[in-house]
Amino acid sequence: MILKNLLRRKARTFLTILGIAIGVAAIIALGVMANLLENGYSSMMAGSKSDLLLTQPDAFSLTSSAIDEKIGGQLAGMPEVAQVSGMIQGVVQTVENPFFFVFGYPGDSYLLERYQIVSGSALNSAEVARLHVKPLLIGSAAAQALGKKPGDSLRLGNSLFRIVGIYQTGDAFEDRGVIISLEDAQIQFERPNSVSLFYIQLKDPKLRSQLEKRIARLWPDLALSSTDTYASKESMVGVLRAYVVGIAGLAIILGAVGMMNAQLMSVVERTREIGVLRAVGWSSARVQRMILGESLLISLVGGVMGVGLGVLALRALGLLSPLLENIVSQVNLNHVSRALAVVFPMGLIGGAYPAWRASRMQPVEALRYEGGATGSGLRRLPVGGMAVQSLWQRTTRTLLTLSAIGITVGAIMALEGIVRGMASAMAQITTGSGAEIMVRERDVAASNLSSIDERVASRIAILAGVKQVSRMVFTAITLPEQGSLFMLQGYSLSEAAIERFPIVEGSSLSGNRQIILGRIMANSLKKSVGDMIELSGKRFKVVGIFETGVSWEEIGGVVTLRDAQAILGQPRKVSMLAVNVKNPAVAAQLVEQINQGIPSVLADLTGDFIEQLPDMQYTNVLMGGISILSIFVGGLAVFNTMLMAVLERTREIGVLRAVGWRKKRILGLILREALLLGVLGGGVGVGVAFLLARLMQAMPGMGQAIDPIWSLDIFIRASLVALLLGLIGGFYPAYRATRLQPTEALRYE
Repeated sequence: MILKNLLRRKARTFLTILGIAIGVAAIIALGVMANLLENGYSSMMAGSKSDLLLTQPDAFSLTSSAIDEKIGGQLAGMPEVAQVSGMIQGVVQTVENPFFFVFGYPGDSYLLERYQIVSGSALNSAEVARLHVKPLLIGSAAAQALGKKPGDSLRLGNSLFRIVGIYQTGDAFEDRGVIISLEDAQIQFERPNSVSLFYIQLKDPKLRSQLEKRIARLWPDLALSSTDTYASKESMVGVLRAYVVGIAGLAIILGAVGMMNAQLMSVVERTREIGVLRAVGWSSARVQRMILGESLLISLVGGVMGVGLGVLALRALGLLSPLLENIVSQVNLNHVSRALAVVFPMGLIGGAYPAWRASRMQPVEALRYEGGATGSGLRRLPVGGMAVQSLWQRTTRTLLTLSAIGITVGAIMALEGIVRGMASAMAQITTGSGAEIMVRERDVAASNLSSIDERVASRIAILAGVKQVSRMVFTAITLPEQGSLFMLQGYSLSEAAIERFPIVEGSSLSGNRQIILGRIMANSLKKSVGDMIELSGKRFKVVGIFETGVSWEEIGGVVTLRDAQAILGQPRKVSMLAVNVKNPAVAAQLVEQINQGIPSVLADLTGDFIEQLPDMQYTNVLMGGISILSIFVGGLAVFNTMLMAVLERTREIGVLRAVGWRKKRILGLILREALLLGVLGGGVGVGVAFLLARLMQAMPGMGQAIDPIWSLDIFIRASLVALLLGLIGGFYPAYRATRLQPTEALRYE
């Protein structure tokens, strides 16, 4: 009977299923991406035949971890240690891919044994040693995706490498990367004499505690961890998990609203049927189980369809990047079970109220139902035309639709406001020193990976028209105890950029191992002038507290340039350069001169710099994807509602047609209702946006850095989206209403 009821209204059932499926597809796609990274780290660590890892504590990811290479020799000489190997992990951009993982190992590393060479030669073979090229091993998945074979060349950043072999590990993450020598990796990522971490193999696992005590005594600023627990601590994995949770939450809310809307309409439409069932002896509980069963079945089918859509989305993703070509093969039972676990509460939540309402129907009342608005007992507003009165008479359905539109518009507004706030904060950081030109490393996948040799600053400083060049270091550090990020900046005490931090307590920096904290971070850590703070195993004295009004700065602190470089393990390297010019009118010419004369860097006018950052471009793409998803699901909700309104009011429309209403007038009536829903939903969306922003600000970690900007154009765009939702969702139902013939409509029951 449940299946028969659902098939009775195929269009409504399909639209409800589709709305659920889209949310599930997003969960599947993002879940696969997060698991690919996490499983890759787990496989890389577990498959290394190592027992322990020595890393830089609080580093956001392996790409930003830096340890002195000399420590490896000391570790190798310890009586508990059998073997030691350093490793560098980095990310580069290639022509085909924005993110390409690179791993650097010493030629004599025992870790290279786990990479099975399926074609060509090993990195440490005698044949490769005789070649006067930069050798590179490429993973089998990457080789297939890029169409590469041994003997071909591959450009990583500004360096050209020769592929000497193809390896295979069986792990999708590693097989999509490349391996180069540790020396080449140090040059490629400008990290001389440092590694990302050390793998340690013990002679006997029982010696672990003894080694831990020795390392803690010798290097208290480093962290020793087990290979089987490191992957779960990676902050990058945590960020992807947060995206999955956010998408899942949005999918549950929008899916549940759409489900409740559809089921409520089904209950109203089947009032006579339910009355008959109650009259022949069905109990309230049995009716309730029937409606809940329909909701759960729709959710289950939507979940299954969502898995299929998720697979299609991953295939489409493979078309954008060759390295993701076969990522669809990473979908497993865990992803499917998690997605289906989301749709189950969606069905319960969406079907609970309609089921309760159906169970409350009395047989006598239900049998009076005649299938349309009869005009008796209707609540009317003292003001408003037919469109307003129609929405008011169907309060529950109207509220559900407003919720769907409000959540859609609110999510888009909140995202745009937050991204706008991030861009504004970054602009204030880069322009606070009054620089007209900003310089970063060319072809980097993210701003935090930018690394510029300090000698570039000297070359720019001697150009005609340049007044001063300020060196800047930016990085993020995790604070495990607080569960938050610490935004660390480093500046030279003799350059202009450091002067932009207004000190409200204490004094400015005067030397190394000192720090000035942002007000937000000082309050969060309960630190004041004179206290000590530990960052990445190094202790700093708080000499001042600053307030800039930029939340991203105030959730961190500022140290000297040398201290920041030491934390990053990149001496003589900076993240960006701020260039002050003597005459702003020649700034554009200087930008062109820098870009032509120094190909390793990219200069932009300060006003254009933020939009050109890869971080902002990726964020805009992500925001666009979520916005499209939200609009599509929200549009389905409006479409479903207006279609049900037309069906429910078949008799009313028939009467109007019989008394002389033309098709155009009917079309206008339904469209006015849809547009009115859009306008009201847009107003609800503003409130939802403020609420979502507040909730995100209350989140531990990055919440304190969120400072949305609500500019007029955001409200205008939100209003247009709301109207668009109403127009798109109402057009076909309105057209369908015009096709109703008076005689057919009057037969409706």
